[in-house]
Amino acid sequence: MRILVMAAGSHGDVAPYTGLGAHLRVEGHDVALAAPETFRPLVTDSGLDFRPLPVDPRGIPTSAAGGRSELLARATAFIEQLGDALADAAAPGADLLLLSTTTAPLGWHLAEAMNIRSLGVYLQPTLPTGDFPPVVGGGRSLGRWGNRAAGALGQRIVDRLHAESARRLRARLGLPAQSQGARRRSVERADWPVLHGFSPTLVPRPSDWRAGASVVGNWWPHVAVDYRLPAEVEDFLQAGPPPVFIGFGSMATGQGERLGALAADALRRAGVRGVLQAGWAGLVGEGDDVLSIGEAPHGHLFPRMAAVVHHAGAGTAAATLRSGVPSVPVPVMADQPFWANRLARTGAATTPVGFADLTAARLAEAIRRAVEDRSLREHAEAAARAMAEEDGVARVAEAVAAMGGDR
Repeated sequence: MRILVMAAGSHGDVAPYTGLGAHLRVEGHDVALAAPETFRPLVTDSGLDFRPLPVDPRGIPTSAAGGRSELLARATAFIEQLGDALADAAAPGADLLLLSTTTAPLGWHLAEAMNIRSLGVYLQPTLPTGDFPPVVGGGRSLGRWGNRAAGALGQRIVDRLHAESARRLRARLGLPAQSQGARRRSVERADWPVLHGFSPTLVPRPSDWRAGASVVGNWWPHVAVDYRLPAEVEDFLQAGPPPVFIGFGSMATGQGERLGALAADALRRAGVRGVLQAGWAGLVGEGDDVLSIGEAPHGHLFPRMAAVVHHAGAGTAAATLRSGVPSVPVPVMADQPFWANRLARTGAATTPVGFADLTAARLAEAIRRAVEDRSLREHAEAAARAMAEEDGVARVAEAVAAMGGDR
């Protein structure tokens, strides 16, 4: 079966699908992953065919500094590029589309035009529920009715953001005119299946979700079976007690020098060694007890840490918990406050430190607690044991087979 996975966004929005695609490939399927060009090596190294999306993931907002209006404008500009990009990627054909949170609103139109099935493979719980407010832009709970109402409003906002791109895409594909909202409601009435790739340890399946929505457990980025950490990293880890990891992933572009100095200062104040990961910020730090690194698989690195300071993206939050290591969440924007609060609720993380409020003193205090409070590690280890029993990629493979795609 020819499966086309479509994912757009930053590294954390794409990398988990390499592991999912690799598993489906082992099951006997021909799997291609459509993603921004910058992720071509990530995809091809996992053994998957690559279909480029000519969109720049760095154009996606990674800071709230410009205000809500600027964030919406940049998101709209990204979506306007995405429609034609997805259509071009789908042109070689497929038997099944697997659509991420970011590609589904336009992917529904592609599946209709191609007359093929599709399946949602989401990394965030975007469907309305009374259990919690919307994961993007949501704050305190508004009560069950209020949470659902806010979630429904969020869906309508997403519809509006995609409206023009969807209109142009349907015209290109020769489909009859239909509003984005009408298309979404049609998909929902058909109980379109959505598998959510996160752990019920962090977010149990809401009881008021429709039947087709499930929580299956994480799918993790593909890593070669013979991968080993670089020698300089291994030497640093063995040269002293477990260090504290600090990284902000795809956030804070261009703030590397400031954040590196802040992080190094916080590590000194806390009296611990540290590993700083560059990410899109270009984070670097200096000192005998500080090592600056580039990309490294979290699954190999995090279990060797005393604690992990991170931006609380969905994948990084899950990888930290899977490693049984305490978190210091420093959410920046979008769904990150949601995951930061979820980590804290498990007892495996400190109280989140907002990125806008980040200082060396505040970060040092949180690091000390993460390293010294034994209960945080005990809760993280308990969560890791529960997550070890989950097999998200196998659940997706079962869903594909149930749709008639066993080969």
